[in-house]
Amino acid sequence: MAEPKPEEISHPPMDQLQGLEFCIDSNPYWGEAIALGFQHYILALGTAVMIPSFLVPLMGGTDGDKVRVVQTLLFVEGINTLLQTLFGTRLPTVVGGSYTFMIPIISIIHDTSLLSIEDNHMRFLYTMRAVQGALIVASSIQIILGYSQMWAICTRFFSPLGMVPVIALVGFGLFDRGFPVVGRCIEIGLPMLILFIAFSQYLKNFLIKQVPILERFALVISITVIWAYAHLLTASGAYKHRPELTQLNCRTDKANLISSAPWIKIPYPLQWGAPTFDAGHSFGMMAAVLVSLIESTGAYKAAARLASATPPPAHILSRGIGWQGIGILLDGLFGTLTGSTVSVENVGLLGSTRVGSRRVIQISAGFMICFSMLGKFGALFASIPFTIFAAVYCVLFGYVASVGLSFLQFTNMNSTRNLFIVGVALFLGLSVPEYFREYTAKALHGPASTRAEWFNDFLNTIFFSSPTVALIVAVLLDNTLDYKDSARDRGMPWWVNFRSFKGDARSEEFYTLPFNLNRFFPPS
Repeated sequence: MAEPKPEEISHPPMDQLQGLEFCIDSNPYWGEAIALGFQHYILALGTAVMIPSFLVPLMGGTDGDKVRVVQTLLFVEGINTLLQTLFGTRLPTVVGGSYTFMIPIISIIHDTSLLSIEDNHMRFLYTMRAVQGALIVASSIQIILGYSQMWAICTRFFSPLGMVPVIALVGFGLFDRGFPVVGRCIEIGLPMLILFIAFSQYLKNFLIKQVPILERFALVISITVIWAYAHLLTASGAYKHRPELTQLNCRTDKANLISSAPWIKIPYPLQWGAPTFDAGHSFGMMAAVLVSLIESTGAYKAAARLASATPPPAHILSRGIGWQGIGILLDGLFGTLTGSTVSVENVGLLGSTRVGSRRVIQISAGFMICFSMLGKFGALFASIPFTIFAAVYCVLFGYVASVGLSFLQFTNMNSTRNLFIVGVALFLGLSVPEYFREYTAKALHGPASTRAEWFNDFLNTIFFSSPTVALIVAVLLDNTLDYKDSARDRGMPWWVNFRSFKGDARSEEFYTLPFNLNRFFPPS
């Protein structure tokens, strides 16, 4: 047998991901683009419904309050997505609600001054206003770091090697929202997982009019089939005598969204009343804003790769963070009950559909705004059991994580230094948050437990985030351990071309502002 040639053993590194049908600035036909936009809207519903469903009852709110919060969150999510795709990074990213903000928000809910309010409705309103005030103040962190270009300066310490654990754990770090949730209703979750993989991978060559229908629309087709199956189980009484938790995860009629939703309701700023401000609440929320910034940075780099674009230059990334800060400010003004970050699942869907078109995401933003105002129609889709979304997350979060691992192609993984940094950052990025989770589950408070609640919230929020822990470890080690003699091993000769807007000619094609706005805001 002939000796294999070197090019047959290894694959050359590639700046842009190959094999996509549509990249960031190419668009499907309008009909297909609208259907793909609707699919992204359906996927975004999972987080938009789950966060209010958990938090609103803790605040004393009713099903009607929950529906209004879901509508408000989707409305602002649509606005933020449009702003980000038009004026921010311009990457095809959905900017939606984030679980990152849960720790400081739950801390506000358990504030003794708010718990002492006896009337449930008034307690809900006062708690909502306190959360709004904290979000408004904390949003200044991203606004300042973004528009002052301070975050662009910080990114100069990043390398392809340092970004591998961060981007990978943007996906892997969400493992607790995958199969552990699927297992709560295995008879629905497992068929959904199998069907989605079958349509998107094994049957992807099934064409209708030269369009790979099953691959392109695997999400909406499989959700429709399993949703109908779940409704059939519900209607037949399969869950009639099952435990309450099983019914909540399996039944299609337990969300109480459709009956509580108004036909038409337009969210507006300060709809819950004037926000209230507390220094302790705001400091705790600032930690969540910092974590959101780091997680979004990893998600933006993953989205760029899955949209077949070059890595966003530091100036563009910083501009996007500034607009994300504006988005958190809008969250506070409207009262969405959470802050904003890049939706990881929607980034994963770019890879699953092989469509990275910016227009598709902008269409999905239109669906979010429209259906948030048409309450009954939006509530119909929002009643999909969360177990179905969790099954899809198993694939899409893994997709994003693998994009992070793909950055290893630009580094020298025959270097023991690099193996040490990547291994330690990945392990601690998973292990430290898991310790914080287990400790909190047993002690009902985080490991940081002092008299200063804001300090507790700050530390617990930071170390609950896998990408944040990975960034701290990876960037620290990468910039202190033999860094002067290892620029090539770290991938810096490739990375340096994308630090500035003019470093690569393709940046103008992907990241230039619309409406000729670059005349007024020239990139650096």
